[in-house]
Formats: sequence, C-alpha cells, structure tokens
Amino acid sequence: MPASVRTLTLADAALPRADFFRNALLVVGASLVTAVAARIAIPLPWTPVPVTGQTFAVLLTGMVLGSRRGALALALYLAEGAVGLPVFAGGAAGPAALLGPTGGYLLAFPLGAAVTGMLASRGWDRRALTTLAAMLIGSGVIFACGLAWLARFVPAGQLLGAGLLPFIPGDVVKAALAALAFPYAWSWINRRSGIDA
Repeated sequence: MPASVRTLTLADAALPRADFFRNALLVVGASLVTAVAARIAIPLPWTPVPVTGQTFAVLLTGMVLGSRRGALALALYLAEGAVGLPVFAGGAAGPAALLGPTGGYLLAFPLGAAVTGMLASRGWDRRALTTLAAMLIGSGVIFACGLAWLARFVPAGQLLGAGLLPFIPGDVVKAALAALAFPYAWSWINRRSGIDA
C-alpha cells in the first residue's frame, strides 16, 4: 500500500459517523486508559525510570485513534498530570513529574502516539509485521526523547542501562501482542461491517 494513501483507523471503522462529542469521548477515554495503565508501575533499583503500562497504552491510543486524536489524548493526559491529578506512574502528579528524570518519556507520549497513529492511518495496522514495526517505531520515538532528557540526571556511561536496555524485552512483547491483535481486529470488523479499508 503506498505510504501516501490514507485509510481508516480502528476508531474510524467502529464509529464511521463519529461527531465532535464522540471524538471527544474517545480522546478523554484514551487519556483515562493511559492513567490506569500508569498504575502498573514497577520500580527498578538502579534507575529512576520504572517499568509501566503507560507506553503500551500510548502506542495503542495512536494505533486505534490515529495521529491527531491520539496526540490530543496524550496531550490531555499530560495536562491532567500537570494540574495535579495523580495520573503518572505510581500516582505522581504536578509539574515536578514532568521536569524530573522521566519527564522526557512523558513529554514524548503525544509524539509517540502521533507517529503510530500516522502509520496506522496508512494501513500499517492491517498486517502483523507492519503493526510490529509501527509499535517499535513509536517506542523508539519515546525512548529517544526519554534518553535525551534522562541524560541530565544519569551519568553517560549508565544511560542505556538506566533508560533503555531493561525496557526492550517488555516493549518487544507489547509490540508482538499488538501485532497479533490488530490484524485480527481488522478481520473481525471487516467481516461484521463489510468494510474494505
């Protein structure tokens, strides 16, 4: 499929005539799902970066909602945390969380969702291999921004061990789960609605 062709996202297929209200509900709902996923937080003793469910929620948001709605949902999520709602990992909140060691990862969430959403809207979520690639590219965006920010807090020689290497196996597993789920979801939607998108 040519990269310039825009196709439907899962949200478009499920709600083909979504109005402003329904789109707003999707955006708010995705921000809340990310907040719930942030409750899955496992601290690691050698790094200020915990293992969380956030990145999976972020990338799924982009894949399901598409680039614009996905980025908007994650911008809303950051705003919720910035004003003091305990939506970040471990119930953290406030501007200090955005300025701390994990701030780069958090601030990259809208961009990560936008990238995966853009790829999904070009049909990358239809096949297992391209879904896997889209998820890993989105993760790469989040890691790149996170590591750039984390470098202010961690010595250079410890940066990859603190902010990247421990998280790669989990991200590969999450990407593989998405690679199994999205093509199946599209197959189910196409059978139910007769959509060829």
